[in-house]
Amino acid sequence: MDSCFICDKHAGKINTSGVKIFEDEYVYVGHIDRNGKPNYLGHIMIDLKRHAPSLADMTEGEAEAFGVTMSRVSKALKESENAEHIYSLVSGNSVPHLHMHIVARYPGTPEEYWGPMEVYDWEDAPMGGSREVVDLCIRLKEYMENL
Repeated sequence: MDSCFICDKHAGKINTSGVKIFEDEYVYVGHIDRNGKPNYLGHIMIDLKRHAPSLADMTEGEAEAFGVTMSRVSKALKESENAEHIYSLVSGNSVPHLHMHIVARYPGTPEEYWGPMEVYDWEDAPMGGSREVVDLCIRLKEYMENL
């Protein structure tokens, strides 16, 4: 197998923004990393730990853990960060290792910027650097630990 960004991230070969929000035997949850560009605060990644390309390739145990984690992360974004809506997206076009984008939409987002990637185009979108990403990750981690 050629090098896989997500496998390399899980092996500690690549540093990414923020800190681990959650991890179990099946999934890893962290904030998106945009290679030094400002991050949209609340763009979370749920990675399947085993290298598998798509939703259809999950075992039942992985699917259960993935679904429960998706629900908990979404709830944490709504309750801890005051998100009014949660988007989810699985593409797999760039990185053929199952990962899901969970993206918060915050109150006041104009309708023309509604969508998991459209929020990045809004000039007043809540963007942040590494400190803000770490702080958000810690809040989500603490919220999820108390669910």
